[in-house]
Amino acid sequence: MKEGKAFLKSKMKWVGLVGLVLSVFSLFVHFLLARFTEDGFSEYQSSITIFSWRPVFEATDLSRTSPLYRRLWGPVGQLESLHPHANPKGYYADPSAQSNGYIFVRIQGGFHEIRSSICDVVAVSRFLNATLVVPEIQQTTSKKGISSQFKSFAYLYNEETFMAALAKDVNIVKTLPKSLKSARRNKAIPVFRVPYAASPYYYLHNVLPILIKHSVVELVVSDGGCLQAILPSDLEEYQSLRCRVAFHALRFRQDVQDLATNILHRLRAPGRPFIAFDPGMTRDALAYHGCSELFQDVHAELIQHRRAWMRKRGIIKGQLSVNSAKQRLKGSCPLTPEEVGILLRAYGYSWDTIIYVSGGEVFGGQRTLIPLHGLFENVVDRTSLSTSWELSRIYGREANLDESYPRAPPSAQVETKLDAWKNSGPRPRPLPPPPARPKTYNIEGWWGWVAESDNEPESTVVELRTNAHKLLWEAIDYTVAVEADVFIPGFDRDGKGHPNFASLVMGHRLYQSAASKTYRPDRKEVVRLLDQIHSHIYHANHSWLTSIRRHMRSSLIDGLIKASNKSKSSSFLSHPVPECSCLGPNPSETLSNASTPSVHLQVHAALDVVHRCPVWMDGEKNLSSNERDNEEDIDENDPSSSRLFLQHTGSHDAGGEDINLKEESQFEDQEEDGGD
Repeated sequence: MKEGKAFLKSKMKWVGLVGLVLSVFSLFVHFLLARFTEDGFSEYQSSITIFSWRPVFEATDLSRTSPLYRRLWGPVGQLESLHPHANPKGYYADPSAQSNGYIFVRIQGGFHEIRSSICDVVAVSRFLNATLVVPEIQQTTSKKGISSQFKSFAYLYNEETFMAALAKDVNIVKTLPKSLKSARRNKAIPVFRVPYAASPYYYLHNVLPILIKHSVVELVVSDGGCLQAILPSDLEEYQSLRCRVAFHALRFRQDVQDLATNILHRLRAPGRPFIAFDPGMTRDALAYHGCSELFQDVHAELIQHRRAWMRKRGIIKGQLSVNSAKQRLKGSCPLTPEEVGILLRAYGYSWDTIIYVSGGEVFGGQRTLIPLHGLFENVVDRTSLSTSWELSRIYGREANLDESYPRAPPSAQVETKLDAWKNSGPRPRPLPPPPARPKTYNIEGWWGWVAESDNEPESTVVELRTNAHKLLWEAIDYTVAVEADVFIPGFDRDGKGHPNFASLVMGHRLYQSAASKTYRPDRKEVVRLLDQIHSHIYHANHSWLTSIRRHMRSSLIDGLIKASNKSKSSSFLSHPVPECSCLGPNPSETLSNASTPSVHLQVHAALDVVHRCPVWMDGEKNLSSNERDNEEDIDENDPSSSRLFLQHTGSHDAGGEDINLKEESQFEDQEEDGGD
């Protein structure tokens, strides 16, 4: 009997042990499934939780061949013969095996400054016949709690792709030789803090002799570019090299690129084209250009505080107080999201158009975007098209940081007062002195220090980490904006007066697909038109809508020609034409309209594009002559435009759909008549 009980107990123990082992095995299997099927999990999540937008569209989807669709989304016919061509156009030797030494580069700045600087230093290395060490970006990244998985250049870009793509242009190594590493640690190598937009002869006369003497130099680039934008004609091949770097060699880290691709897939999932919009409303840009009065709250004080900081450091020479109204009238201030929304609605984009808001910062926060949300139902960004888990995954394994601000101990004087109160005479006594108020400023929330101090508190480790994450956020936005069906900037200047993130996007789109719609509105003209209806801005008359439509359509070409004179002188990547473009077969040769070829030739002449594409690039598909005639001669005087603009965003009833159908059919008939 006792033996039976003992046997039963031992059997129960074995059963319990087997159950425990199975439980552990089950947990292990679940862990593996979660680890290796994360893509499927992500897509499953995407249909449930990550979309905060409303993908509800009007019942009348436009035909891709309709005049209205071509006007809103179709290619710009006058630019369809421009094709990307960054290959050498003449004799181009491989880099010499015997270089003059090593160039070690430290690049500081934001996303667009880093990207421009990398292209410049590659061209400089080729010019000096030097071996380039993979540039170090955001030097102190590893000291700010950033993941040790990604070091410097590899935090943002793919090192292997970068080196392989430029193998026939310049010698590139990952690190300095050991002997030179120790010399750099001992600060025994010459350092040049390179001026912004330096000429090639600066490097030839100042840097090259030192490079040959010491076999290594260190360049510090901090202003977003170390080589002048427009080079002499005999250095044209270096312009093509810049394009090869920017548009082919600089590929984002694979997991960053994958997330950007997933976001693009989710944007295109409804089967509709979308607009990318970059506000360009950063604190530095607003301060530099004197646009503080766009805000009527504490943000205006923050902008003025940054402007004072810039004046102390010589970044700006102007007065501290600037009339923001005059700056706005001159076109020196960003267009607000509301103003851009009005432009798009006036041009004919419906209330349910998908608007992707790009850029690492919109100063003023989501409150600034509320009017845009009121004009368009489907305003999205990277956070609404991805999960927090997907975003955190690209950061890698980062050190845990204490996000609470340290509280300073009470001063000796406060302690003395408290002891005196405890040891004072009989009660009743006055209340004890209040404790010292700790300086715990919330930089991301309400900016309390503005009212209490003239000195902005130093950035915390958490804020420095966030600034590093902004590089990854802007990499995602850059990819989406370049691939968007339509792009429109709110501003094209940064906090130093140089071309900004939006300018690089427009330059990349011009190189990759010149005919894709990229609006470049003249802010001075737009402000003038908006001020005409300031008192009744949402009840515009027909003539005003016609003026807006005409200006938006002309900005596709006129804005591009103006950029060749304005932006290119500051940043080659913002306008890489004509050096990195070629002319394919002229589609206008097939047209029956004799006036059209001259229009194409005028545009090409204004952009100075004369180089013909290689024969292997021929065979591009062209629109039929009838379609192109309609596209070039679209009539802006559409009587239904005011209804399209004033349509109530909440009307989904059948009657509203019937009206839309009638308006669109009228619109198509009128535009076809105008194109003949």
